[in-house]
Amino acid sequence: MSATAPQLPSSRRLLPSGAALAALLLLYAFLVIGAPIDSMQGVIQKILYVHVPCAFAAYLGFAVTAVCGGLYLWRNDRAFDRVAAAGAEVGVLFCTLMIISGPIWAKGTWGHWWAWDPRLTVTLLLWFIYLAYLLLRSFTEGSERGARFAAVYGIVGVFVIPLNYFAIDLFGGAAMHPENLERDSLGRGMGLPFLVSVLTALVAFTHLLLMRVDLETRRAALEEASESLASNPDF
Repeated sequence: MSATAPQLPSSRRLLPSGAALAALLLLYAFLVIGAPIDSMQGVIQKILYVHVPCAFAAYLGFAVTAVCGGLYLWRNDRAFDRVAAAGAEVGVLFCTLMIISGPIWAKGTWGHWWAWDPRLTVTLLLWFIYLAYLLLRSFTEGSERGARFAAVYGIVGVFVIPLNYFAIDLFGGAAMHPENLERDSLGRGMGLPFLVSVLTALVAFTHLLLMRVDLETRRAALEEASESLASNPDF
């Protein structure tokens, strides 16, 4: 008796996002280096081109986790569960970069690394929520019950994102953090570098997400092949 091992998914679909990311990184570096220096904050203001894009990428990651978690609960398809987990992992990565870059700016602007500003506090809470999500998944790996609980947890956690984004408006004068960017709020010559930095972060998120999903899909295929071999000793 013989059988053919399942075909592993191809990584060729990663090439377009990888090529786009490489091109954008070069353009990003060129534009950010040449961007005007803020007259009040000085060169430290250029952290804006890292900090805010990382925030958007983190939000996107956690939104993917919530949406795909909901699809997993609805369709009971482990492919959605794998995308949800990957979204959380990449989202936590960008959230970590956001938390690291923020205090660097704070030290240069406020004179100290951290303040219990409403947005900073909620950002830290958001990071802990999805770090706990990843820990939960690691403790219940392979468990359908654990995957379903993680899906619900990921859906509930995403509601912290609006609180994080609108924290400055909600807490008014209690916030030290700069206000959300609005139309024409950037200085002259800063709009294009900022736009490209956001686009670069989103493409980086997409590429990393695809890499992580591809890895998990390959692992699931190998586990399925191993189980098939174990159940067919004459294989």
